Amino acid sequence: MSENRRNPQPLTEARLEELALAYVARFATTQGKLRDYLQRKLRERGWDGEGRPDLEAMIGRFVEKGYVDDAVWARMKAGSLLRRGYGARRVGEALGHAGLEEDLRAEVRPDAAAERRAALVLARRRRFGPFAAEAPDRPLREKHLAAMLRAGHRLDIARRIVDASDAEDAEQWAESDTGDY
Repeated sequence: MSENRRNPQPLTEARLEELALAYVARFATTQGKLRDYLQRKLRERGWDGEGRPDLEAMIGRFVEKGYVDDAVWARMKAGSLLRRGYGARRVGEALGHAGLEEDLRAEVRPDAAAERRAALVLARRRRFGPFAAEAPDRPLREKHLAAMLRAGHRLDIARRIVDASDAEDAEQWAESDTGDY
């Protein structure tokens, strides 16, 4: 390993901008995640300039140019998690960890129909309730419920899926307009 790799030079304004640009080019990100990345790089390498760098101004320029868009990232992430079968609570947690404001998290929070569909995806994928090879006994049913709760689903939704009489019943309920099927 070269000497430059072990003892990297302190960052300059230009090098910090290059790191930020490379980061947003490689990853879809939020303002909060970009800020955390730049702060970590400053801690690791130090600063070779007067005062402290103005990270907020740099992030603001990236937002103005469209390199970072929290709303687009939030919709993309929420949709991805719902398609994988995660519930509204887990979606909200993921968006919060990314540094998104509460009003933006509320804007992309899944509606009841999306929550039901996500729970159905998880049940199918993990073979819970009516999707199991054989009817689950009480301990297995409780494990299925616990897994659905850990995935961020509400108890009433998890129970409805796990206790469905058959797969068709669960699918009809999840696809119904009101969830009262």
